[in-house]
Amino acid sequence: MRVNVTSAAAPRPLVFAGFPANSWAFALRTWLAMLLALYVSFWLELESPSSAALTVAVLALPTRGQGMEKAGYRLLATTIGVIAAIAIAGIFSQTDGLLLAVLAIWVGLCTYVTGMLDGNRAYAAALASITVALIAVEQIDTPLQVFPTGVARGAAIGIGVLAVAIVNEVLAAPSYHPVLANRLEALQVRVSDFAQNAIRGEASSATIAADMLRDIASLHPEIASLTTESSSGTARTAAARTAMVDLVTGLSLARALAVLPRPVAAAQDDRNDSESSLTMICRDVLLRELAGSSADVRSSLEALRTGTHPRRQWRAPLYRSRRIAAEGGVRAAIHFMLIAMIFVTAGWPATELCLTLVAAIIGLSSTVPDPRGFTRLAVFAMPIACVLAGILKYLVFNGVSEFQLLAIGLAPVVIGAALLITLPSRILSPIGRLVLVFMLLVLAPSNPQSYDPQVFVVTCLFLLLSAVLVFAAQLLLPSLSGDKQIRLLVGEARRDLNRLDSRRAPKLAPGEAAFRDASRIAQIMTANAEPATKHQAAAEIMRWFDQAATLRRCRAELDRLPASPLKEAASAARAALTLRDENAIMAAAEALRLIAAAHNIAADQALAALVTAGVAFQPSQLPSGSSQGKRP
Repeated sequence: MRVNVTSAAAPRPLVFAGFPANSWAFALRTWLAMLLALYVSFWLELESPSSAALTVAVLALPTRGQGMEKAGYRLLATTIGVIAAIAIAGIFSQTDGLLLAVLAIWVGLCTYVTGMLDGNRAYAAALASITVALIAVEQIDTPLQVFPTGVARGAAIGIGVLAVAIVNEVLAAPSYHPVLANRLEALQVRVSDFAQNAIRGEASSATIAADMLRDIASLHPEIASLTTESSSGTARTAAARTAMVDLVTGLSLARALAVLPRPVAAAQDDRNDSESSLTMICRDVLLRELAGSSADVRSSLEALRTGTHPRRQWRAPLYRSRRIAAEGGVRAAIHFMLIAMIFVTAGWPATELCLTLVAAIIGLSSTVPDPRGFTRLAVFAMPIACVLAGILKYLVFNGVSEFQLLAIGLAPVVIGAALLITLPSRILSPIGRLVLVFMLLVLAPSNPQSYDPQVFVVTCLFLLLSAVLVFAAQLLLPSLSGDKQIRLLVGEARRDLNRLDSRRAPKLAPGEAAFRDASRIAQIMTANAEPATKHQAAAEIMRWFDQAATLRRCRAELDRLPASPLKEAASAARAALTLRDENAIMAAAEALRLIAAAHNIAADQALAALVTAGVAFQPSQLPSGSSQGKRP
C-alpha cells in the first residue's frame, strides 16, 4: 500500500469564518487601497473622488500582476474614451437626437471590438464606451466642460491605480505566476493521462478532448498579466504561452495516436504489409513526438517558475468570429438607442447617470459568454447595493463628515464584498463585485457628503430602472443564442479547413495554428447552449481540428524534405492532400517511403504525418450526422 506522504504533510490553510487567510488578506488590501484613494482625492479636492474608489473596486484582484495589467488597460481605455468624448461632443453638441445616435454607434463599435478580444483587452474596449457615455452625456448641455470633466476623471482613476499599486506593494500581494504554473501543470497531467489512454488503445471522447482544449485556451487572457508582475514578467509570459501551445500540440498528437490502426501481427499480402510498415513508422514517430512535447512543456514550466525565457517561443493567436462580434455590436447599439429614447422622451431626472449605467451594463455584458445572465445578476445586485448605501449614508454616517467614520463604515461592506469576489462560484463572485461597484456608485463618497434623501431615493429608483430596461431590451432583441453561435463557429471551422491550402490561410506554425483552433473550440464549449448541442458539436469540431492539425504537420514536414530526389514524391503527396482522399494519401506515403528507402534518406517524420492525415480523412472518422464530401 502506497501512502501519499505529500498530501499527508501538506499544511492546512488557516480559515476564519469560512474564508482562508489569503482571502482575508485580499479583502483587507482592497479596503485599505480604497481608503487611500478616497483620502488623497479629498485632500486634492478632486471633482469626482468616487471615481478613485470605483477604480479600486474594479481593480480588486487577488494578485499583483492581474491588478496592474487591468489598471494599464483602464488608463488606456479612459484616454481613448476622453478623446472620443471630446470629438463627439464637439461635433454633435447642438444636435441632441443625433448625439444620442452617435453614442449608440460608438457603444456598438466598442462592443464589436470587445467581441474580437478577450480578457482585460475586451474590458478596455467596453470601458471606452462607458467613458464616452459618462463624459459626453453628463455634459450634453455644456460641451465646453467635456475636457475638464475628462481630465478630472483621468486624475481620479490615476489616484485609484496608484493606491492599488502602493497597497499591493507594501502588503506584499502574491504573484500570479505560481498559480498559473500549478494550473498548467495540472493540465499537463490531464494531457499525459489522455496520451497514456491513447497508447493503450482505449477509446477517447471528443467531448473530453474539447473540454481540455477549452481549459487550456481559457488561460490565454490570464497569461498577459505576468508581464506587469515583475522585471522577469516578459520571460514568464513567453514561457507560459509556449507551455500552453505545447499542451495543445501534445493533445493533438495523442488524438492522432488514438485513431491509428493497431499493427497486424502477420501481413497476408503486399498491401497489408505496406500499410503495417507505415503504421509502425507512424506510431514510433508519434510516440517520440509525444515524449518531446511533454519534455517541452516541463521545460517551459521550469522557465515559468525561474523567470527565464524558454528554449523556443510560440505565439498563441486568438480566434474570434467577426460575424458574431458584428451582430453583438449591432444589438448593443439598438439596445442603447431604445433605452436612450425612453429616457429622453419621458424627460425623467438623473438621465445622464442612468444612460451611463446603461452603457456600462451593455458594455460589460458583452465581455461574458451570456450577456443576459450578466444583466440578470446586475438587476439582482442593484437593490442590494442601494440598501447598503442607504444604511451607510443614513444610519452609519448620518450627517457627519469625519474621514475616520467613513473608513469604519466602509469596512464591513467593502471587506464582505471582497470576500465574495474570492469565491469560485460563478454567481456569488460577480455579485460581490457588482454590489461593491454599485454601492460606491449610489453612495458617491464626496467631501462634503450629500444627505438629501429625495435625491438618494430618485437615484436608486432610476438606477434600478436602468438595469431593468437593459434586461428588457435584451429580452426584446436577444443576443445570438448559444446554439446559433455554435453553428456559426462550426461552419467557420469547416470553411477554414477547406481554405487551408489557399493563400488566405494564416501563416502560422502548426502548433500556433492548432492553438488558434483550440480557442475557437473553447468558445463553443463555453457557449450558453444545451449540453446535447455541445456534445454533438464537439464530435464535429474535433474532427475538423484533427484534420487541420494533420494537414499542417504534413505541409511542414514535406517542406523539410530534401528537394532531390524526393521532389516528385513530395509533390504527389501535396496533390493527394489537396484532394483530401485517404487512399491517395496512403498511396503517396508508400511511394515516398520506397523512394526514401532506395536513396537511404530519413523521411519518417513526413511519412508519419501523411499516415495520420490518411487516417483522419477516412470516412469512418466522420462524426455522426456529418455530410462532408471530398474536396473538389
